[in-house]
Amino acid sequence: MAALIKLRHMPVVQRCVWNHYNKLNRCISTSKKNSETATTACEKAEDKNWVSYGFDYKSKEEDTNVHNASFFFSVTLCLVFGGFAWAYSPDIHMRDWAQREAYLELRRREKAGLPPISPNYIEPKTVKLPSEEELCDVEIII
Repeated sequence: MAALIKLRHMPVVQRCVWNHYNKLNRCISTSKKNSETATTACEKAEDKNWVSYGFDYKSKEEDTNVHNASFFFSVTLCLVFGGFAWAYSPDIHMRDWAQREAYLELRRREKAGLPPISPNYIEPKTVKLPSEEELCDVEIII
């Protein structure tokens, strides 16, 4: 975005396009009195109290346009459409699938007359516990 905005300020573009454009618009002063200010017909009266947004320090119109464009792209495209895409993206961690499988397993166990979770979820024969000698005087908190 910034590269597109700053493209206008590149020397090649200025020589090719902007200098040609400025040659087509020639301003002529039409003041008759010496006391009048020497303003031209194509100059714009800039606001005396204008504070730049930081995009262009010379042109109020350019600064405002770039400011509005950058906020449009950042807020509308990034936040709104990015939030929409994030909210409705597919479940890559399979959380919905795991919950659905848990409900199916609970229903199967209820129909079979089994408890929801077996007390011997892991076979006691496969579990290796330390002996009393290995534990020594370690306090076991359950």
